[in-house]
Amino acid sequence: MPKQGIHPNYTDMNVKCACGNVFVTRSTHKGDLTVEVCSNCHPFYTGKQKLMDTAGRIERFRRKFEKATK
Repeated sequence: MPKQGIHPNYTDMNVKCACGNVFVTRSTHKGDLTVEVCSNCHPFYTGKQKLMDTAGRIERFRRKFEKATK
């Protein structure tokens, strides 16, 4: 039999992103939450992620990979 009164209360809360997206989740946090990035606007989830090419590493890898496949 589970112990009574030891678990926190989970309540619905609104999460509002800087992009304007609002969604409801459950948490022990009291009140609403404001975040800067959510899954609706994060580049990883939207497919608009840009790779940072520092010192031509990506291009060097592509040339090396082309040589290996020939």
